[in-house]
Amino acid sequence: MNSSVAHKVAAYLLQIEAIKLSVKKPFSWASGWKSPIYCDNRLSLSYPEIRSYIKDQLAESIKNTFKEVEAIAGVATAGIPQGALVAEALELPFIYVRSKPKGHGMTNMIEGKVVKNQKVVLIEDLISTGGSSLKAAKDLKEAGINVLGMAAIFTYGFDIAKTNFEEAKIKLVTLSNYAAMLEEAVALNYVSEKELISLKAWRIDPAKW
Repeated sequence: MNSSVAHKVAAYLLQIEAIKLSVKKPFSWASGWKSPIYCDNRLSLSYPEIRSYIKDQLAESIKNTFKEVEAIAGVATAGIPQGALVAEALELPFIYVRSKPKGHGMTNMIEGKVVKNQKVVLIEDLISTGGSSLKAAKDLKEAGINVLGMAAIFTYGFDIAKTNFEEAKIKLVTLSNYAAMLEEAVALNYVSEKELISLKAWRIDPAKW
């Protein structure tokens, strides 16, 4: 991960409130966790300058890390627009993976031209535990596609995600992470020192925070 890119992406996401921080009134996740952070990177799509920067950095990261890439795949739903932008930038074919099979017609799980043994990089907007992202990688593999790895905009950096990706043998690269975001939040006066302590504690043990 490039440190300057990580901090610039984090600053952008904070500025447009794609990342919201609220220690006193935490958000509730579907998992039941209470969280002082809410991240919706889809908001970046509404800001052309930020959208272009993220697209360019994802494309550059893929070129540097996955040199054999032959196609880009987006993870539904938030990874689809980001993936399409990156595929356009790299002049590569694009497909996307549904969270569940289409309910009618061909009942596709993967949309677009599926090519056996094609070397594909998945695009995701956010990595928490990695569960849904790795399911998409599994679906591609089951369709006979060669998954080189995954590129994402932001990761919380949970140990469970690291373990899940290692066990699945999927290489993950991200533009930014929780640590870089906290540094930018302090620099931009988004949080106090007291709130910073609580934010760091959540990152270590989110289930018990």
